[in-house]
Amino acid sequence: MKNPETAQLIGVSTQMIELKLEIQRIARSDAKVLITGESGVGKELVARAIHFHSNRVERPFIAMNCAGLPETLLESELFGHVKGSFTGAYRDKPGKLESADTGTMFLDEVGEMTLRMQGLLLRFLETGELQKVGADHRGKLTNVRIIAATNRNLQDLIQKEQFREDLFYRLNVIHFMVPPLRDRREDIPLMIEHFLRRYTTIGGHYLVRGFEPEAFQALVEYTWPGNVRELENVLERLVVTGRHELIRMDDLPIEIKAQRGMSLRPRRERRRTVADDLYRKLVEDKQSFWTAVYPLYMEREITKQNVRDIVRRGLEEARGNYKIVCRMFNMEQNDYKRFLNFLRKHDCQLPFKEFR
Repeated sequence: MKNPETAQLIGVSTQMIELKLEIQRIARSDAKVLITGESGVGKELVARAIHFHSNRVERPFIAMNCAGLPETLLESELFGHVKGSFTGAYRDKPGKLESADTGTMFLDEVGEMTLRMQGLLLRFLETGELQKVGADHRGKLTNVRIIAATNRNLQDLIQKEQFREDLFYRLNVIHFMVPPLRDRREDIPLMIEHFLRRYTTIGGHYLVRGFEPEAFQALVEYTWPGNVRELENVLERLVVTGRHELIRMDDLPIEIKAQRGMSLRPRRERRRTVADDLYRKLVEDKQSFWTAVYPLYMEREITKQNVRDIVRRGLEEARGNYKIVCRMFNMEQNDYKRFLNFLRKHDCQLPFKEFR
């Protein structure tokens, strides 16, 4: 592949080699592509591989997460707006689709679009015209290749009348299904080495340089429910918090050691607590702290001690690094200060030095 990082991360398993060959076959056409698969499997990497193999490789590749913005802002970001079309629109602004002209537009999580936005996207796919927010004239014609992705079952959404059938058939010209990481274990060692190299290069002062054999094998055998995204996050955490040149079994996250049947420390059996259940929702079910814990505390359904217990478990795993705790609890990068302010305000912040 023309993009070496993409080549490394897509993998070498039989399934992924077949996917690479299919990418090469269809990349030079301008057919629309729909990529499906579980969250974190690398759908954007497949989209980038298609772009880098296409005749548009020298033109822009622009990615847009359709789930990350409210409808009105998503419309403005995609199609652009004209000056005065809404409060704060002080100038004309081109949208992502206009910026991607002659290139490729990747629409991630397209299944999260509202029905109205689906209608606007369908019209663009049929005409190629950009109707900017607030414009009262026909829009500019563009030449953009659309690649869409989702972890939702669009046909189920069609049955529930939550996704337009006509839009589905417009997008589903070529369909790629990216298998989960647990079904292509041959790719895991390559990805581990790739992410280790990436994060030790970024932070050249880190101690970590490799793995003890048992720890490496545990990573390879783990089921990775969060797929490539989870693998990357674990490798980054291990590099940042590592205190030895070789990562050991003791350094691995609790869930990976548990799957290997390793007892973390001798302790008596105890009843499962509310904090245990909430911590599992954060770490295993990938729910955000702001949706799984914060509302319960503000509505007084859980106590201050419950929140402290959850934070304590996160700090134990992250060796006292609150930024890593934020990532473990599925918060955005810019939520770090908000998280600390919440903990301080409600007397739930624990001294990080206790866990170093």
